[in-house]
Amino acid sequence: MENIALIESFSEFKDDKLIDRVTLMAILEDVFRNALKKKFGSDDNFDIIINPDKGDLEIWRNRVVVADGEVEDDNQEISLSQAQKIEPDFEVGEDVSEEVKLIQLGRRSILALRQNLISKIHEHDNTNIYKQFKDLEGEIYTAEVHHIRHRAIILLDDEGNEIILPKDRQIPSDFFRKGENVRGVIESVELKGNKPAIIMSRTSPVFLEKLFESEIPEVFDGLISVKKVVRIPGEKAKVAVDSYDDRIDPVGACVGMKGSRIHGIVRELGNENIDVINYTNNLQLFITRALSPARVTSIKLNEEGKRAEVMLKPEEVSKAIGRGGHNIRLAGQLTGFEIDVFREGVEEDVELSEFTDEIDSWIIEEFAKIGLDTAKSILEQDIADLVKRTDLEEETIGEVVKILKSEFED
Repeated sequence: MENIALIESFSEFKDDKLIDRVTLMAILEDVFRNALKKKFGSDDNFDIIINPDKGDLEIWRNRVVVADGEVEDDNQEISLSQAQKIEPDFEVGEDVSEEVKLIQLGRRSILALRQNLISKIHEHDNTNIYKQFKDLEGEIYTAEVHHIRHRAIILLDDEGNEIILPKDRQIPSDFFRKGENVRGVIESVELKGNKPAIIMSRTSPVFLEKLFESEIPEVFDGLISVKKVVRIPGEKAKVAVDSYDDRIDPVGACVGMKGSRIHGIVRELGNENIDVINYTNNLQLFITRALSPARVTSIKLNEEGKRAEVMLKPEEVSKAIGRGGHNIRLAGQLTGFEIDVFREGVEEDVELSEFTDEIDSWIIEEFAKIGLDTAKSILEQDIADLVKRTDLEEETIGEVVKILKSEFED
């Protein structure tokens, strides 16, 4: 009875963890054999019969009958007189099978056995979870906010698996409440000890690529391919797309009528500004498109040095650079070229950095943020417009303009 009672408690794991019968039997046998090795020194001569569905467990020890006084290994051998207590007609040289009751292992061994079983089943579960999520790396996954910490959000999926969304993998504008569903891409899975650490990301370019797959049918069907994605999470992204069918406009298909298709993606990413551009092998044309919305006048390429000198009209420079330099940085990442911007028709201009003796460096940085890094680029602007576009006071801008004008008057 004690065997049955113990096995019934073990069978709980089968229901809770959904372990298949064969695996559970293998784990149980392994655990029992370890217990037998500790108790008897060897498990080679034991037969273990387990039926976890019925709660049956039998352990049989097989020993050879030897003459009284000749037992050298009492685990492998049994004296004739002891054997005949089991069955009177046993003779020397015969094999004796004797059932071992769990109670003979001792209370401590049984408790250790149960603990070992729990550990083995958890190890099995963790291995399966690791394999499951390793196959999901780079795929979109949804889980529920379980706990909010300073450095990470802990998510749980429908099966109770723990997923970590670190702070640096969250979009700056992300704000989640407990119980809310979160979408992201499974970025990495690692075994830490025996426990899998599953990391989700919402800032990865792969997340944006996979959102295109899930939201735009032509991308999902393979009619449109996403060639490259670059992002400044929550701020701006550029996505290069191509079509295998000349009849399909890849940009139009991705954006949709009045932005209807891309709107859901933009909303998911905290209103990240997404530029979708047509991919081309023509480097000059690709760089021109990458600098959109700026209109490029001409480009001079150094393909070996991966540098591009881009000529623009003065009014297009700030568009090419973008707020905080985001546009030109992403264009460079998308094309793989270091892009240098030059103003068309501007002669004898002076870099703003030359005026550090007269203008504070933080003021120069404010102008640089909106793409103004030379004297003439500022003098071409309206002061009222500069007040709106920077964090500078009108009086400060007026002083800067006066200093720059005096440079050219001299």
